[in-house]
Amino acid sequence: MAAITKDTIIGDILDIDETTAPYFMEMGMHCLGCPASRGETLEQACLVHGVDPDAMLKKLNDHIASK
Repeated sequence: MAAITKDTIIGDILDIDETTAPYFMEMGMHCLGCPASRGETLEQACLVHGVDPDAMLKKLNDHIASK
């Protein structure tokens, strides 16, 4: 499986592994079912919610790799 990047769409990340949802909820992204939020890139979502995109990227890739 290819690693998630800053340009990966949130909906694609959730489709790859739905257990990543809590990471988005933790950063304040409570509208994961909303089509607009699922269409954002990881970097866009992080910037809107004041989260370091590199740190979030590492968390997600580490989580998926650990499965």
